Amino acid sequence: MKLQPEYYDYILKGTKRIEIRLFDEKRQHIKLGDTIKFLKEPELTEFFKVKVVGLLRYNSFQEMFKDFDITILADKKMTKEDLLHVLEEFYSKEKQKQYGVLGIKIELI
Repeated sequence: MKLQPEYYDYILKGTKRIEIRLFDEKRQHIKLGDTIKFLKEPELTEFFKVKVVGLLRYNSFQEMFKDFDITILADKKMTKEDLLHVLEEFYSKEKQKQYGVLGIKIELI
């Protein structure tokens, strides 16, 4: 999976422990114990791997945000509103309604 530099760094720092994605066809194949390789955009030459330790299904990002602090979803430099705005640039409310969303609990390996 590709990550923007800011979120890539948050995972490496250990603040971002849940990767947030649309629960589309691609993400429906993710299982507990899987290994995911994250590539840093835009060059895609830097990467790290994580182990999937939890899968969290929600109807929308807003619903997910009620259960978790920003310090687990991104970093304390951001607000939940900031993160929601970024996510909705990639995944419209219509797409969220169509597929639902997935929180992928991860650990660096």
